[in-house]
This record gives sequence, structure tokens and C-alpha cells, in this order.
Amino acid sequence: MDPALVRLGNMIQNRYKYFRWTKRTAGITFVYVAVIPTIIGYLGYKTDGLWDMRAKRRGDIMAER
Repeated sequence: MDPALVRLGNMIQNRYKYFRWTKRTAGITFVYVAVIPTIIGYLGYKTDGLWDMRAKRRGDIMAER
């Protein structure tokens, strides 16, 4: 086995031991846990019922409002 691959495997298995909360990791975590779900939820709420893709025929409009 290649020693570099063994070290990489050990590093991946023990990653939690070397993790530290820094300003950068806290910011990235906040974005993925709070900001992105909030944006997706807001967009879903604002467009709820706006688009109806089922049973449309030629000439019908897609927007319901």
C-alpha cells in the first residue's frame, strides 16, 4: 500500500478529532444550516400555488394568479 493513501484513510476516519470551530467554519455552517433553507423556504412560500403544471392544454396559461 502507498503510505500516502494510508495516511489519507486515517485522516478521513479521524477527522472529527482534528476539527475546530473557527470563524470560517462557523460561518459556513451557519450558511448551510440557516441561510440556504430560509431562502428555499421563502421562495417556496411565495410561489405556492403560482405554478400548476398538471393537466394543461395548448393555449392555457401556466400562471394561476
